[in-house]
Amino acid sequence: MSEKMKVGIAGLGTVGATLAARLLSTPHSQLELTAVSARDRSRDRGFSTDGLDWHDDALRLAQADNVDIVVELIGGADGIAHDLVQAAINNGKHVVTANKALMATHGFSLAEQAEAKGVALAYEAAVAGGIPVIKVVREALKWNTITSIKGILNGTCNFILSEMKSKGAGFDETLKTAQDLGYAEADPGFDIDGVDAGQKLAILTALGFGLQPNFEVMSIQGITNVSDKDLAYAGHFNSVIRLVAICEKTRDGILQWVGPCLVPNDQALAHIEGVTNAVQIDGDMIDSIMLQGPGAGGAATASSVLSDLNDIACGNIQLVFAQPAASLGELSGNVGLSACPWYLRFSLVDQTGSMAKVTSILAEHSVSIEEVVQKGPDNGDSVRPVIFITHTVGSDNISRALDSLKASDVISDEVSIMPVLTSSPS
Repeated sequence: MSEKMKVGIAGLGTVGATLAARLLSTPHSQLELTAVSARDRSRDRGFSTDGLDWHDDALRLAQADNVDIVVELIGGADGIAHDLVQAAINNGKHVVTANKALMATHGFSLAEQAEAKGVALAYEAAVAGGIPVIKVVREALKWNTITSIKGILNGTCNFILSEMKSKGAGFDETLKTAQDLGYAEADPGFDIDGVDAGQKLAILTALGFGLQPNFEVMSIQGITNVSDKDLAYAGHFNSVIRLVAICEKTRDGILQWVGPCLVPNDQALAHIEGVTNAVQIDGDMIDSIMLQGPGAGGAATASSVLSDLNDIACGNIQLVFAQPAASLGELSGNVGLSACPWYLRFSLVDQTGSMAKVTSILAEHSVSIEEVVQKGPDNGDSVRPVIFITHTVGSDNISRALDSLKASDVISDEVSIMPVLTSSPS
């Protein structure tokens, strides 16, 4: 039997502790845990560190003679996580990471370094937790020309939107529930503002389209402006609202977009509930496939780390973004959403001719209406909610129409707008 690959883990949170326990309980594998690093030695993590080298300084793992593979589970785009990965690669050690911020920000330069050193830089756990989407896109679909990847990549947002819909509760109340259940951090900004999903999407864009990851040119909207009214009205159109991440190859270039979408119930993504993640991939040979599963959690994420470790131990070392780093294109800009239907909600001034003026303004910008729901004023209000679903129209047209509506005297300040997810890119 060949000599075992020796593993050092930096970061012993939920994922790191789960990973360590599994490696220690499987002595017959091709992997051997030899060293760990974390801030607090005294904390009980559910496994014994007896016989393991403990390093208070994680950078020592990059220099340790008894470590062949460094697993980085510290997190963050910069600081010690970045320093550790760079040092490990430069010292000829393989790296496995679950760090989406690191890969979205420094993935290209790290890929260049790993390629030059002939070592692996594996990151299955950085996107969609336990779903093997990186392996599928990079290996199983290697001979496909990918046309689009879209998915639900943040379990916190999906839980909040699912709960708001099912319970009829408001955003703040539901966010507090998510925090109490451990689905949302005390500071949930990265999740609810769409940043977490955006970082994952940048990685998928790079992998799917042969590009250097570029998170900076992405369009990102979070879910903080989605109200319980929108979720209730979505039901009138046989739809739900989900935070969807989309990368797509269009005639004008590459789109990277994250934001809330109206998703019709006849689409698979409409049925992804709770903290589940899902990724739908469209290509020229497979048409469309969808992967779904747990997007976070110690066991699910550790499972993806173990998959990368096993590949390395078996000699299956892949190019980081499926092709040599030197051939990766640069993504310098971001195109707008492809033409699609749009959901519009606003409060219409309750006076004769208001609706006619609204439809006239929309028509001036080539926006036509497919469906409309109009409600009566609430509790004596002088405005009434109106909800439109438009026919397919470009994002520039809908933006100009909205600006004109806001400048008019027939709608109030409260406006909600989101694209309707279509089954395939236009």
